[in-house]
This record gives sequence, C-alpha cells and structure tokens, in this order.
Amino acid sequence: MDDDYLDNEHSEEQRLIMQGGVGIPKDADGNPCPLLAPIGAPDTGRKCLVLDLDETLVHSSFKMIQNADFIVPVEIEGTVHNVYVIKRPGVDEFMRQMGQIFEVVVFTASLSKYADPVLDILDIHQVVRHRLFRESCYNHKGNYVKDLSQLGREIAETIIIDNSPASYIFHPNNAVPISSWFNDIHDTELTDLCPFLSDLSDVHDVRAVLDAGL
Repeated sequence: MDDDYLDNEHSEEQRLIMQGGVGIPKDADGNPCPLLAPIGAPDTGRKCLVLDLDETLVHSSFKMIQNADFIVPVEIEGTVHNVYVIKRPGVDEFMRQMGQIFEVVVFTASLSKYADPVLDILDIHQVVRHRLFRESCYNHKGNYVKDLSQLGREIAETIIIDNSPASYIFHPNNAVPISSWFNDIHDTELTDLCPFLSDLSDVHDVRAVLDAGL
C-alpha cells in the first residue's frame, strides 16, 4: 500500500469529519431520503437522542447467561440460536425519563433480526420512535459509523450515546461517551446521565456543551 493511497484515505476521513458526515442520502431521482421519517407531533420541539444498543443498554451473548433478563431466538443460516440478554442497571427508568424529553432513536450496528426482537422486549415504556440497524450505518474503514448527518435532524439538536468512539467519528461534538457494559451489577452510568441529559435538552446547540476538544 503506497503513501499516496494512505494520504488520500486520511484526507478523505478528515474531510468527512470536517464536513460532519456525508449528508442526507438521495434516491435515484436525486430526492433527499433521510434515514428518519419526519418528526412526529409528540416530538415537535424536542432534541433527538440516538442510543446505541449493545454494551450501552444491554449485553447479549450466544453463550448461556444464568441470570439473563430474557432470551431471544434468532435464526442464522437456517438454524435457530438463543441469544441471552441482560439489561444494564437502570435502563428501564433511563428509557422512561428520556422518552419524556427527547425523540428517542435506537441506532445499532447489529442486524435487525436480532435487534428488533430485543427492542420489542426492552422498550417497555414504548419510547423508541425509530430503530436503525446495520444497513443504515456508513461503512468507514471497516467500522460501522452512525452518520448523524443522514438522519434528517438538526445536528445542533442531536445527541448520540455510544460505547464505541468509532461509531461517532464524524460527530465527536454530539457524543456523550459511555463505558462498555457487560455484567457489572453495580454500574450506575445510565442513572447518572439522566440529570445531565435533562439539562442538555434545554441548550440551544448541544455541540457547545459536548465539544470534544474542550
């Protein structure tokens, strides 16, 4: 691999970061096709909160977990496998509170055949307005990037919570980082985030608060 190729790769990445993603996708006729449907009446005036799923809200495994909160059967190449899911402490109350102040979107790099049934069970308060899966990610150097510029929402009013910095590489100033969660029953991060996010829902431009360079 020559130096020119690497330089071009790096400059392309810097360009995407500087311009904040690739922008709203367009169909064959050139019409804008944002990933999200127009904002609904109940969420008018609310900011958009984009939540990751795995290792942020839940942890899932094909290996049996004794204390699993629920089990989801997933068919892979004709064979049904059980996926054992445990919920991050505080997730139910976190989702309930966030659903009162934000337009809540779950954006996961997982496949819908796994994530959809998980969300059907997880979203007990029915606050998730939109679900986006792997096919909606932007493949950047083998990473599944969640390009907020494609959502069809004001970037200044969009927040992403994700345990993987690679997921929000195009929008670091919209991100609230969270640690990867697997099974720590004493974890309090979701609960601790609630007051901060509540305050953030009232600011004019979330990037002024979340500026990664500060």
